[in-house]
Amino acid sequence: MPLALLALAIGAFGIGTTEFVIMGLLPEVAGDFGVSIPTAGLLVTGYALGVMLGAPLMTVLGTKISRKRMLMLLMGLFIAGNLLSALAPSFSVMLIGRVVASLAHGAFFGIGSVVAAELVAPGKRAGAIAMMFTGLTVANVVGVPLGTLVGQSAGWRVTFAAVAALGGVGLAGIARLVPDLPRPEGVRLRHELAAFKNAQVLLAMAMTVLGFGGVFAAITYIAPMMTRVAGFSDGSVTWLLVLFGLGMVGGNLVGGRFADRALMPLLYVSLGALALVLALFTVTAHNKIAAAVTVVLIGALGFATVPPLQKRVLDQAHGAPTLASAVNIGAFNLGNALSAWIGGLVIAAGFGYTAPNWVGAALAAGALVLAVVSAALERWDSVSGTLATGPVPAEHPAPVPH
Repeated sequence: MPLALLALAIGAFGIGTTEFVIMGLLPEVAGDFGVSIPTAGLLVTGYALGVMLGAPLMTVLGTKISRKRMLMLLMGLFIAGNLLSALAPSFSVMLIGRVVASLAHGAFFGIGSVVAAELVAPGKRAGAIAMMFTGLTVANVVGVPLGTLVGQSAGWRVTFAAVAALGGVGLAGIARLVPDLPRPEGVRLRHELAAFKNAQVLLAMAMTVLGFGGVFAAITYIAPMMTRVAGFSDGSVTWLLVLFGLGMVGGNLVGGRFADRALMPLLYVSLGALALVLALFTVTAHNKIAAAVTVVLIGALGFATVPPLQKRVLDQAHGAPTLASAVNIGAFNLGNALSAWIGGLVIAAGFGYTAPNWVGAALAAGALVLAVVSAALERWDSVSGTLATGPVPAEHPAPVPH
């Protein structure tokens, strides 16, 4: 794998750290600014909304420049947002800093996926994408716990300043290691937008929303589930999240390895197993050991879907994949937001802290159904050509293979 992937992974590590570390520092931030915890939670919501809006916006703005230069500009935006958060004199200014940093998130992973895929041979593209996303998964194992520890001991401003410095390392790595790949000839914004007319692209994005939404329906409420149902202490939640992160790392690497060989079978297995494990979590959540093992499995199976889904979008939006790739990153965050909201509704309705697991299982099962539909449409398209070009004229019937 090219060293350029390391630079992309470092950038992904910084982005993953700043996205999730705020969850462990909300009490400190709320206390410093004199706001309530729910109000401080807007720093999480604002970031997620910024990712969804920023992914297409920043990608469109970057259609006129090279992908390398756009990646550098995005890292610069990321650094500026985190510095603004670290130095914020008021809560509103910090919220602006979080939104500024989030605008780089979706476009960085979207454009970075395209660049990573172009750096290697066609048969290794999913592995290259997984290598970049390894930075995001490792952030949940190392960056988030370490950032939380630093923020709680030295102050949350130090954490965001350190993340900004990490962004500087990523920026330098991109400038030094990522080649200035030529932009595809003749590709304009209308070509990028045309990818969304492809039913397979839309199906892949819907699988992303449902599949990854299934993961976060459960993980968003892991703290009350593990402390009030499984019986863990409050301090154990951090280590449970580390276990989840380790599962993410393993699943991401396995997904990248096998997606290049058998993409759709991998999606069938990972989504089907994810739905089953999430359903079983309603039972295993009542036992400490079983619950810890289940958390690892959810992380592994959930992130095993990331490389194949991202590659699926790239493959189906061939020729002009940049915008579709970035929007698919927004789809991950849309899934997170929707599933967390639905999970909260079932808890509020009195179904208990394990109820979000059923929500997650249903969402993952829905993603599996879409995967089967997608494959069936693709097979039909290969036989008759009707998906892409409409019905074949009667005087020129499509040959039926024997």
